[in-house]
Amino acid sequence: MGRKSSIDRLSAEVKGHIERRIAEGRMTLDELIAELRATFPDEAAEGELPSRTAVHRYGQKLERRLSAIRASTEAAKIIQAQAGDDKDARSEALTALIQTELFEAILDMQEATGDEIDSADRVGMLSAAAKNIATLTRSSVNLKQFQAKVEDDTRKRLLEEQRAKLDAMGSKGGVTEDTKRAIREALGMV
Repeated sequence: MGRKSSIDRLSAEVKGHIERRIAEGRMTLDELIAELRATFPDEAAEGELPSRTAVHRYGQKLERRLSAIRASTEAAKIIQAQAGDDKDARSEALTALIQTELFEAILDMQEATGDEIDSADRVGMLSAAAKNIATLTRSSVNLKQFQAKVEDDTRKRLLEEQRAKLDAMGSKGGVTEDTKRAIREALGMV
């Protein structure tokens, strides 16, 4: 396995500065490197600032994570704004967010070097992740079953309302029993 990234070895101040600038997305890579040299002249003089390539690699990794988080957050906001919660849409969005985080954690663990995580710890973390994924999957299945039941109950309630309205119509307006029977058959009320 490779060694720790030169950015991960930086001071918290410098690393935080790089992460903020990458997250803002307002600078080119060359502009960011120039700004680092100007903002942290002591580190630049001592050769402690990362190379352009290291910043690029780190930026790609950070951007991938930020994109996943943005997408999950946006999906949760849209679901919350557009859906009533009779089908527990917020729980579905929360499950999706947790799945994204678990995926990211597994990617982080795969990228970690041997010095950071030994084999026994890695197996323990994977075991814990597998257990949590199984629990999350069961939760997802239960949620889907609940949503299906809500849809089924809603459909039944709607059909009962339609049946009651058809029965209340009588034969006014030229609606015959044959017509009502045809409507019931078309709606699956038979």
